Amino acid sequence: MPGSSERLTIGGFARLCRLTVKRLRHYDELGLLRPAEVDAATGYRFYHRSQVRDAMAIGLLRSLDVPLPAIAEILAGDEDDRAAVLAAQRDRLERELARARRTVDALQRLLSEGLLQHDVRLTREPARRLLVARAVCTADDVGPAVAGCVVRFLAAGVPFTGPLWGLFPTDLDGELPVAAGAPAAGAPPAGLEVAELPATAAVVAVHSGPYEQLPLTYQSVFAWIHERGLVPLGAARELYLTDPTTTEPDRLVTQLVVPVVEE
Repeated sequence: MPGSSERLTIGGFARLCRLTVKRLRHYDELGLLRPAEVDAATGYRFYHRSQVRDAMAIGLLRSLDVPLPAIAEILAGDEDDRAAVLAAQRDRLERELARARRTVDALQRLLSEGLLQHDVRLTREPARRLLVARAVCTADDVGPAVAGCVVRFLAAGVPFTGPLWGLFPTDLDGELPVAAGAPAAGAPPAGLEVAELPATAAVVAVHSGPYEQLPLTYQSVFAWIHERGLVPLGAARELYLTDPTTTEPDRLVTQLVVPVVEE
């Protein structure tokens, strides 16, 4: 390419590529875009026109919120590698967009219903015997983990009575044991376990709407508990009063049951 090895100062190259000198220095430090030459005596950086395409690509990808490590993979890879990295970044942004949409919906709900305004009451829960499928997950993966437990429970083909239940720890640090199942008689088949839930005092509230918005109701429940000097005890329980496979998310109804004792 004619003139492709023409030497440009870092300032001139920055203007040519619509970048700043500070960014070019940063990309050099990261090894993402090295200068073509560095003057041994002065330390001045020089670039060639042959580097313009990579510099412009970096600027474009950063404007699209592609992280620098992913950009390095794109520049170093072949067409298939580039396509794979770009697809992964697109999927990441779609997940972030979905999370943002759920956040907007939750804020809209707070605007319409008020902050921590759920109807919460103290009741007495009877002892229950459930057959459940169990899993261990992080706080970020509770939803998929419980959904997987429900699938495994239903696949076992156990005759059961009443709605499904979910069981969750009230402390959300570290690895979390979760479970889902229903009241059922007999010995558990392979893959299921018995969960004996003792009779207990419990704080109860009803959540209407998507499962993603359950934290709105949980916060009301825990605020109510701690205001009255109570202490959560054992696993929190969710009673799924509507079938998520046939009910629109906005019409789902879930009863939250948090066992408590006096402090």
